[in-house]
Amino acid sequence: MEKDHSGLETLELFANAPHFNKWLFESISSYCQGNILEIGSGIGNISKLLLQQNLPVTLSDLRKEYCDHLRAHFEKSSNLQNVLQIDLSLTDFENVYRQSLYQFDTVIALNVIEHIEDDKLVISNCKKLLKPNGRIIILVPAYMSLYNSFDKELGHFRRYNKKSLAELFQSQRLKIARMQYFNCAGIFGWWFTGSVMKKTIIPKNQLAIYEKFVPLFRVMDSILMKRIGLSVIAVGIKE
Repeated sequence: MEKDHSGLETLELFANAPHFNKWLFESISSYCQGNILEIGSGIGNISKLLLQQNLPVTLSDLRKEYCDHLRAHFEKSSNLQNVLQIDLSLTDFENVYRQSLYQFDTVIALNVIEHIEDDKLVISNCKKLLKPNGRIIILVPAYMSLYNSFDKELGHFRRYNKKSLAELFQSQRLKIARMQYFNCAGIFGWWFTGSVMKKTIIPKNQLAIYEKFVPLFRVMDSILMKRIGLSVIAVGIKE
């Protein structure tokens, strides 16, 4: 597997955006219950907030180097149950991860699904990790019209909207408990920097400026009632 240079650089940039990370976490935290598995934990930008909630948490990633980082970084957390290396794209998922099947009340996958070509298989495999009535929390990039050099560099196969994400959930027999857009203020910067300027990595100074205005951007999302955004958040219930 090739090194994830662009992905790591992006994760490290967002490690220095605590206000944004807190905003994102608070957008999903009310649905984080019971025994939790975070898929695609990366270097732990959201993981550290999960681990502060006094709930049992298992972290995971596709890449061994990220799993090693997570183990080293969070080894002293009393809420950390395990760190697993998980590949959601496997067709023999049930055999490979037999010990993890039907173990979790909540599965979280933020900015993961868009990286895998067969997204129906991904959601199906996530379901196999859930207990009955468990929930899956997904965040994905929004609007194919915004697909640009950032997406290509990060290995995104697609972007979604509420309709396409709802259809994906329904195809896997997940009851939709919540569907909303997130981060309307990020749309212009993503479009201008990625589509017009053709950048492949979010500029550090641009993210730093954005981070300062997160309190304002949160208000904007509330005013717009989360009807537009750079990302889509969905919560589905396994019936």
